[in-house]
Amino acid sequence: MDLDLVGKVAVVTGASKGIGLEIVRSLAAEGASVVAGARGGSPELTELAGRYPVHAVQVDLTDPDGPARLVDEAVRTFGGVDVLVNNVGAVRPRSDGFLALDDADWERAITINFLAAVRTTRAALPHLLDRAPSTIVTISSINAFLPDPGIIEYSATKAALTNFCKALSKELGPRGVRVNTVSPGPVETALWLGSEGVAATIARESGGDPADVAKQVAGQAVTGRFTRPQEVADVVVLLASGRAGNVTGTDVVIDGGLVTTL
Repeated sequence: MDLDLVGKVAVVTGASKGIGLEIVRSLAAEGASVVAGARGGSPELTELAGRYPVHAVQVDLTDPDGPARLVDEAVRTFGGVDVLVNNVGAVRPRSDGFLALDDADWERAITINFLAAVRTTRAALPHLLDRAPSTIVTISSINAFLPDPGIIEYSATKAALTNFCKALSKELGPRGVRVNTVSPGPVETALWLGSEGVAATIARESGGDPADVAKQVAGQAVTGRFTRPQEVADVVVLLASGRAGNVTGTDVVIDGGLVTTL
């Protein structure tokens, strides 16, 4: 299937590992030039940059000026922006309740999960409008509509992110910029399964085993497993492509059937 991405320029945030890395890989394999922004690099990202027109940029997207620097680098390197993928985000599970969170915790969550996408979108939008039809795809979460007290600040900021993207789709649709979100459930990444990931954190606090925690969470999906990063990337690339040319304001859930409500 021709996804009409050859020659397009894409900016991807949080691109050095996990979902972001697979999105970079998939976009590049479809013929797009990709500017991959992340606070630190990775051997996998370096390898991709050696095979494809992938330009890695080390940038702190929690810095108010970081998103604009990333977009400026994309324009200098490839001449414009056709696709923006807001992927960067972070979650810190807790068992000590709402009162344990101070303003710094809330500000950290708001900045990485919400403001980074708002600022990157603001910086990229003039270029996206110049090259319309163009697209914005943002990685949200099922926690946007499935609030979890153990990650209360993450859930709240992802809800704000989804709301922001839906509202933006109404403004930008008539101007040729499509805006969609993808909401994964648990994904096979270090964020969930790494030594400092969600499963390990829950296990330490409960005195359990990370593998047992992961197995229990996977069992909540009707498929009985976590989503793979490539599966999320495939959805993102389709939404970014001309094949989804009349899809905007949509949230695509990929959670193995974990959410049972309509």
